[in-house]
Amino acid sequence: MACVTDESWVALPKMLSERLSLREEEEVEEEPGFFDSESAAYRLEKVFPVYALGIPKPEPDPVVVADSSGDPIWDAVREEAKLEAEKEPILSSFLYASILAHDCLEQALAFVIANRLQNATLLATQLMDIFSDVMMHDRDIQRSVRLDVQAFKERDPACLSYCSALLYLKGYHALQVYRVAHSLWTRGRKVLALALQSRVSEVFGVDIHPASNIGEGVLLDHGTGVVIGETAVIGNRVSLMQASSFHYSTVFQQGVTLGGTGKEIGDRHPKIGEGALIGASATILGNIKIGRGAMIAACSLVLKDVPPHSMVAGIPSKVIGYVDEKDPSLTMKHDATKEFFENVAVNFRDARSSGGPAPENSDGST
Repeated sequence: MACVTDESWVALPKMLSERLSLREEEEVEEEPGFFDSESAAYRLEKVFPVYALGIPKPEPDPVVVADSSGDPIWDAVREEAKLEAEKEPILSSFLYASILAHDCLEQALAFVIANRLQNATLLATQLMDIFSDVMMHDRDIQRSVRLDVQAFKERDPACLSYCSALLYLKGYHALQVYRVAHSLWTRGRKVLALALQSRVSEVFGVDIHPASNIGEGVLLDHGTGVVIGETAVIGNRVSLMQASSFHYSTVFQQGVTLGGTGKEIGDRHPKIGEGALIGASATILGNIKIGRGAMIAACSLVLKDVPPHSMVAGIPSKVIGYVDEKDPSLTMKHDATKEFFENVAVNFRDARSSGGPAPENSDGST
């Protein structure tokens, strides 16, 4: 987008109004009142949406967004943006346009993701209208965008602030666009939902089908290469590392996948329980269940159900132990303890020295 100064935005409505006034004088045969002030404002809005003209945009009824004065997440985002503008004056215009010029978190988020996804045929103004309309009228999305940003702030050590998650983290952006696309999908606007999915895949490298169901308080760490199929279900408070896939194809080159196992139709994708932690480049295939609080090690290939609070690893994956945490997604401890691996090594050595088979896990796998 071309940079426009604040003075230019303020002067733009006045300039266009003057041009309309000149046209009114020239076209004297127009019916009376056609170019009155109210009609002129309507014409301006058709050409330039009112939020681009510096004029407060009237909110359609009913808007269910909560009073921004009682929104601690939004308050924190604004304070962080002010501090960042003081530290880095070169970013002050960017921070003002992205955060400080808006009245609530939904409007700021709509502005940010619209500008990231825009192209020659999907204009930022059009996308912002779509995102704002959905988010400003959906309490579930309003709750989810806040719980998601809180998850990024608390679980990702590289996330410096709520403000940085809102502005820069593509995993967060991809997740929020999915939420809008999912809402559109459930309303029957499937073509638009798929268009948003396609654009997110192009820009962010994250492919989430709008028909999938994803809970709240979810972390997509980095996001690159994450694939989530049409009938996949992800519970609340789940953490997904980069290149995780939840799909149905049998051949993958990307990372974390939640998918099926072939050309079957119907319910064919994984179901991830609440609080699960999915490691980087894990692939989970088929209509299987990952139990609540389970941990999937990085690069694992999961083809069978995983018991709750268990730890699986390998290709194909096997249960190698159990985790103590209720929700390992919150602690983000990807590795087992030193004592655990020492115990596994001792048991394996003893089994081999006695000439017996390798010790079996509780699920019968070796």
